[in-house]
Amino acid sequence: MKNAIFFGALTIAGLAAGAAAAGTLDDVKARGKLNCGVSTGVAGFAQPDANGEWQGFDVAVCRAVAAAVLGDATAIEFVPTTGKTRFTALASGEIDMLARNTTWTFSRDVDLKFEFVGVNYYDGQGFLAPKELGVTSAKDLDGATICIQTGTTTELNLADYFRVNNIAYEPVPIETNAEALQQLGAGACDSYTTDASGLAASRATFENSADWVILPEIISKEPLGPLVRHGDSEWGDVVRWTLNALIAAEELGVTSANMADLASAPGDNPEINRMLGTEGTLGEMLGLDADWAQKAIGVAGNYGEIFEKNIGENTPIGLARGLNAQWTEGGLLYAPPFR
Repeated sequence: MKNAIFFGALTIAGLAAGAAAAGTLDDVKARGKLNCGVSTGVAGFAQPDANGEWQGFDVAVCRAVAAAVLGDATAIEFVPTTGKTRFTALASGEIDMLARNTTWTFSRDVDLKFEFVGVNYYDGQGFLAPKELGVTSAKDLDGATICIQTGTTTELNLADYFRVNNIAYEPVPIETNAEALQQLGAGACDSYTTDASGLAASRATFENSADWVILPEIISKEPLGPLVRHGDSEWGDVVRWTLNALIAAEELGVTSANMADLASAPGDNPEINRMLGTEGTLGEMLGLDADWAQKAIGVAGNYGEIFEKNIGENTPIGLARGLNAQWTEGGLLYAPPFR
């Protein structure tokens, strides 16, 4: 089994090196379309709406990149991926980037040869259970059956947590979030464990959401963010600084409502001017138009606007900013300077 894992990692690494060699930025421009890997469906994060249009917090990052590179936020092919298929899809070049509640870890960065361009959601693993189960803590789940997506960090964290606390569980392997909810609703598992944001998103889809409880324990660090292949720094810079533009825009007070005015009549803040391309040559450095950040922010607003529209406290998902607040507001969001 160790050899199989070793050669599997080598295969993904080899695919990544080959796919990156061509230059993804040039490929996307020539193709006229961004291929973006997303989840198979998580409410608020990535899910087709009634018209079949992909919407959500992660989807907005894909659309911002498409707008920055191609000037068209709709020039995208969304590719649904599972926990098992996502890395092969990226390594093989089937997708240009992955924006799919994926945790930044040492092995994914170093061994699988992927480059995480930043964090767009700071999360942690939790547990969802029916209230009628009568548990108030994850430690009450001794002997429980637990739905767990295979090929994820949550699978490993679950084993570690129960081992450390000397309690037993029976895993119920599932491939997708939808399958987990189906199994949970049918009573095939007592609890479902994944990122706490995903649990909140899932609970919001239940007709009887008040009958379900997210247990208080957060058992891991899950920095979630977009990723690209190693060996293609030019493309990595584009995706990284597009995300940074969304984050910095909120900090600097640039919104979907005032951006056009700030661009047409540049003010006294040189960082805003550089980011929006009204002075300096940041766009040229990226191989993009001077107004690339304007195009990215113009799709759905800054990071805060995207958060509030898709997963914020006034949505069915109901997530508070918490760690995902700006650093100036006690959170962890922090974009490097645009200079």
